[in-house]
Amino acid sequence: MMISSRGRYALRVMIDLAENSHGNYTAMKTVSERQGISLKYLEKILPVLVSARLIEGIQGKGGGYRLTRDPEDYPVGEILRLTENDLAPVSCLSCDATPCKRKAECRTLPLWNELSDRINGFLDSVSLADLMKKAE
Repeated sequence: MMISSRGRYALRVMIDLAENSHGNYTAMKTVSERQGISLKYLEKILPVLVSARLIEGIQGKGGGYRLTRDPEDYPVGEILRLTENDLAPVSCLSCDATPCKRKAECRTLPLWNELSDRINGFLDSVSLADLMKKAE
């Protein structure tokens, strides 16, 4: 499993909004400049976050984006599963995987299931607020 730039950038955007918005809306251009992420790339990431109601946005003067919850209420796993679509360590555990014909006799499946559980458990145990503290 490798986290893509989309997932990493989504976390950076969320941290940026948490640290700088203080309940106000922040323009996409401002986030782009602070984070060094192109506006084109943000235009792909932000709608995904809005549609999942992790952030909200308004257009026009004074518009932009802000968090919908407190930073401690955002598990990192939630953000990454949304942007990565899947955090499975092997393809047979992927959400859209074709059922494996060898599942019943697979000697490695318990290993991959436990690894997946540990990955998701760890990522769900870390909040956006935790990432903010570590950055200070």
